[in-house]
Amino acid sequence: MTDTAVPVSEPSGSASDGMKAEVGGHRLELIFDGDRRLERLLTLIDGAIRSFDLIMYIFEHDGAGSRVLGAMTAAAQRGVRVRAVIDSFGSGDVADSVFTPLREAGGTVTFFSRRWRSSYLVRNHQKLILIDGHVAVTGGFNIADDYLSKPSADCWFDLGLVVTGPTVERAVQWFDTIHDYTAHDDGKLLMLRRLVREWNIGTEPVQWLVGGPTERLSPWARAVRADLDRGRRLDMAMAYFSPGQGVLRRLGRLARRGKARFVMAAKSDNPATIGASRLLYGFLLRRSADIWEYRPCKLHMKLIVIDDVTYIGTANFDMRSLFINVELMVRITDAAFAQRLRDFVAGLEPQCDVVTVESHKKRGTWLTRLRWFLAWFVVGFADYTVTRRLNFGLTEHDPNVDALR
Repeated sequence: MTDTAVPVSEPSGSASDGMKAEVGGHRLELIFDGDRRLERLLTLIDGAIRSFDLIMYIFEHDGAGSRVLGAMTAAAQRGVRVRAVIDSFGSGDVADSVFTPLREAGGTVTFFSRRWRSSYLVRNHQKLILIDGHVAVTGGFNIADDYLSKPSADCWFDLGLVVTGPTVERAVQWFDTIHDYTAHDDGKLLMLRRLVREWNIGTEPVQWLVGGPTERLSPWARAVRADLDRGRRLDMAMAYFSPGQGVLRRLGRLARRGKARFVMAAKSDNPATIGASRLLYGFLLRRSADIWEYRPCKLHMKLIVIDDVTYIGTANFDMRSLFINVELMVRITDAAFAQRLRDFVAGLEPQCDVVTVESHKKRGTWLTRLRWFLAWFVVGFADYTVTRRLNFGLTEHDPNVDALR
């Protein structure tokens, strides 16, 4: 039996109550505030008895990172098996010596794509935390102050999903798969492709979907494509949005036969990603889609609701997340849960700029559109940390947009 989800009291960067629900024998908890995510993580780590496993794209040596690492080290010292898989590119600024105390306490830390090989351009963009093989945590957030601090103009507006229930075992199996690959076969692209391609997503109402550099569609991309093809209602809150033409046409068809609403970023540490998204607005607006840009702080959420299906996890809606990076998305099939998330998205409107055909045309000068196109082209293939340095003259606050306010 499915319980009714409890919506956040204020669906914004200051939302503090979160959301809880039960779906198919699983307890789901959504945490929107960064400081509450940090406290929840520390409580889970401190309560670990047998094991603590972590996959993370960015693990900073800052206030939040030091607290998490300290808790991991303390867990290892009391006999908990602690394993971490960290992306070498996303966490490239962190010295390996930072993890020495954890290793000395008995924990292990391995780095994904440490060597220059054919797989080096593939990022392990996943965020997965497992406690005692019983509790799983995922979402868009990394281990860093920007993602795990109180809401502010400079923070990332994101969400964390805590899952307990029978399919957590599938998340444990996926961690073991990625950990063994990173420890023993790192850089072997063909093996990584096979692991992603052969992943069994199951048929439960809570599914763990993975993505990666497969020659054909990965399990996550294949599932979302099928849902878009038959869907009639779409709500998407997305940090980085720059899909290819095929996926864009699917979005347009859904908007025409039903209803599509997009919440995009108005602020980012990567202006190129905003320009890449705006290049595609005109196509969607002409097909009656609603587009809002979230302004209070930087949007880092990866949330998709299609009819009765909700996707939450690590994948952006761009070429890298759909076809290249190793990603993890939880697919939840439950009408009540989907409606609560749809209500959450609707509640963001007062904090957004509503993009109309007229306002979009007014700001889309030929020079601005050229910059958008260059941004879309580069964002589609380069890593986020690379495109962050290439803003193509696009600033966080577009003067053409500010003039309309």
